[in-house]
Amino acid sequence: MPKQRGSDGRGGQRDLSVRVRSAKGRKTSSTLWLQRQLNDPYVKMAKRDGYRSRAAYKLLELDDKFQLLKPGQKVLDLGAAPGGWSQVAVQRVKAPEHGTVLGLDILAMLPIPGATLMQLDFMADDAPEKIREALGGPADIVLSDMAPNTIGHAATDHIRILAMVEAAALFATEVLKPGGSFICKVRQGGMEGQLLTQLKQQFTKATHAKPKASRADSAETFLVATGFKG
Repeated sequence: MPKQRGSDGRGGQRDLSVRVRSAKGRKTSSTLWLQRQLNDPYVKMAKRDGYRSRAAYKLLELDDKFQLLKPGQKVLDLGAAPGGWSQVAVQRVKAPEHGTVLGLDILAMLPIPGATLMQLDFMADDAPEKIREALGGPADIVLSDMAPNTIGHAATDHIRILAMVEAAALFATEVLKPGGSFICKVRQGGMEGQLLTQLKQQFTKATHAKPKASRADSAETFLVATGFKG
């Protein structure tokens, strides 16, 4: 059971961080993850603000910096589950009254007010046609916070993540309108530089960004590409 440490005797100050005892059958890594979650301010903020995941604040920070999501836009959220990014997109584009948000995932999701959800593999042959139909035309912005299941081997995990991001980037060029934008999560490790170079050829501007909501000890960063050349 979680417990809170008491006074440390220094002027009555208290360390309120939650510590988790190891449980029988629970791996040390799982215990550390649970402890980190319980002490993560963004997890607490997500519960307070009604977001389904702490990842919502990553998109909020990225959009505050780059000013990409605007009322009336058509937004495609790839790998949307559990839905935090779609929730932010709904707020920023004023869906469904003005904008349109389509959340796509191979997993089923609970409904998100203002968004349309589709259980579909974006790499399926008929995915681009189905998405354009659901959006009512090409997308203004494609979002991707996707990451494949990892195996714990850094080099292999990095390659798998990059392959998924490259697939998302290629897909984005199939459904974006000229002038559109693309945001995707990548893992730092050198190889993402090749993708950045590729995006610079297809967009007028592409750059790295790491929001504060992205944990400092995480290798994740984001690529933000704007001005799709079509």
